[in-house]
Amino acid sequence: MTTLPDILANAAFWIAVLRIATPLILGTLGVLLCERAGVLNLGIEGILVAGAFTGWLAVYLGAPLWGGVAVAALTGAAFGLLHAFLTVGLALSQHVSGLGITLLATALSYFGYRVNFPKVTTPPTITPFAEMAWLPIPILQNQTAFTLLALLLVPAIGYFLNRTPAGLAVRMVGENPQAAEGQGVSVAATRTAAIVAGSALMGVAGSFLTLSAFNAFFFNMVNGRGWICVALVVFASWRPGKALLGALLFAFFDALQLRLQQSGDAALPYQLYLMLPYVLSIVALVLVARKASYPQALMKPYRKGER
Repeated sequence: MTTLPDILANAAFWIAVLRIATPLILGTLGVLLCERAGVLNLGIEGILVAGAFTGWLAVYLGAPLWGGVAVAALTGAAFGLLHAFLTVGLALSQHVSGLGITLLATALSYFGYRVNFPKVTTPPTITPFAEMAWLPIPILQNQTAFTLLALLLVPAIGYFLNRTPAGLAVRMVGENPQAAEGQGVSVAATRTAAIVAGSALMGVAGSFLTLSAFNAFFFNMVNGRGWICVALVVFASWRPGKALLGALLFAFFDALQLRLQQSGDAALPYQLYLMLPYVLSIVALVLVARKASYPQALMKPYRKGER
């Protein structure tokens, strides 16, 4: 029977951790951008599905792989624009709008699949991204360009939010939109831009599933990753660096339960192993969230001129 030290000493385990974490990193960064601007985006689950489907379909129809990623990003941006119109433009409930977008994006994706492949029982496949064997870092040699992109975006978004005027504007409208308006910052335009950019990242996160992790689109492949990303933002206290840590932590637990299931210990039901990453993540979230400093204007609609 495989023991825990054996699992942790295996390089393949850590390669799996990074692979599982990749869509979580991208999705969590997308949620973080939206929430730092003061808007909760519960549409992420549906946007992940839509990004996975449209990116894969574009490549299946002849687009290059990066073209599929671009299509997925544009799909996410389109749903983000809809969410911004409802929550920023019309000041409607962010919860209701986000859940509605999740239902809409998921339904449209499944409908689009059935329309394009009405009589197919096995999903058609594509040639996914190749591994980056040319990199000098061993653990990254077995990853695709998505993972490198996700890791590079963490410091890039951290720098953007903390070191640039545009990032300062995003944080201002998420903390005190009245003060931002007094400084000449358009709250509506800034929030809309942040939501669109964050949703585009969510679409890219979804495309990882069909263009890298797998080579086909199938129903329920997102499997709750969007909700995990929402929780990870709270765990990260709305900081990109801690978001990376949270994604890696959840991926570690997920990869561990998969290997524990395969270890040959039949004394425990497999459902307990499936619960492991979620239970441990909830515990970590509870311990950290109590001290988290959230954006003060999060989920608070803003109308210009109101005090």
